[in-house]
Amino acid sequence: MDEQKKKHNDVIVGRNPVSEAIKSGRAIESVLVARGNKSGAVSVILAKAREKGIVIKEVDPKKLDYMSGGAVHQGVAAIAAVKEYSTVEDILAVAESRGEDPFIIILDELEDPHNLGAIIRTAECVGAHGVIISQRRSAGLTYSAGKASAGAVEYVKVARVVNIPNTIDKLKERGIWVYGADMDGGLYTKTNLKGPIAIVIGNEGKGIGPLVLKKCDGVVSLPMNGKINSLNASVAAGILAYEVLRQRTER
Repeated sequence: MDEQKKKHNDVIVGRNPVSEAIKSGRAIESVLVARGNKSGAVSVILAKAREKGIVIKEVDPKKLDYMSGGAVHQGVAAIAAVKEYSTVEDILAVAESRGEDPFIIILDELEDPHNLGAIIRTAECVGAHGVIISQRRSAGLTYSAGKASAGAVEYVKVARVVNIPNTIDKLKERGIWVYGADMDGGLYTKTNLKGPIAIVIGNEGKGIGPLVLKKCDGVVSLPMNGKINSLNASVAAGILAYEVLRQRTER
């Protein structure tokens, strides 16, 4: 299979295939509908998608032509996840089964699937118990994210939640300390990151949202000595994740 075909092997096209994929309960990232297509059959599909909480995107018909690779899409397509999502409870259960304090990476509206994949890869390498992403305005477990994870997506549990602030509240109720990565925080190497912990990485451009940042127990920063004032999100996540590992393993 060539790279162009592989690139789109998570795309389901056509009204019946998309409808059946939604009906079967398969993990769907989003449903794409051609702009202006409000036919009866498509409206039924969109209603099913809304019931399941699936993101719906209206796109140019030419995008569907490109994504379908020549197949007849009938004005609708769906992006399938490369792996089923887990729950936050599943992630906590992994920590419990290992006899370890929970270590979770939370991504607040991270949009680049390559960043998501790289962070999942790092999570696996440092022994984090899972990654939490938001359902809307975020990259999901698409083919691109799976490829960027270099196979780590098969070993790291990823939970997709509707509301990150509420999820943080629930984690804190379970005794987990939550630290956000932001410019206006304490030096990360001087912060106690031991014990049950979650680190929050924000959007590539906007950073962590104000409400999410407010929910954090603390804020940590990375030193910046260059002319730009921010790191790539996956790089920042990697540095902080390895600091958590370092503190956990130091004697």
